[in-house]
Amino acid sequence: MNAILAAAVEGEHEAFVTLPFPAVYFGVIAMGVFVLLGLITWSYRDVANRHDHKSTDSDSHH
Repeated sequence: MNAILAAAVEGEHEAFVTLPFPAVYFGVIAMGVFVLLGLITWSYRDVANRHDHKSTDSDSHH
């Protein structure tokens, strides 16, 4: 059991990951993606009300 724990601790020191760019840029990219998705969502506002004839026809059928 101690050998397994010692191997796990030793393995942690060897696994050093280098990032392709500074960590701050990950947050900047994520915020950019969220802003882009928000703009796409915002562009579809009021789309259902652009076709008035469809909403008035559905009232007469029900």
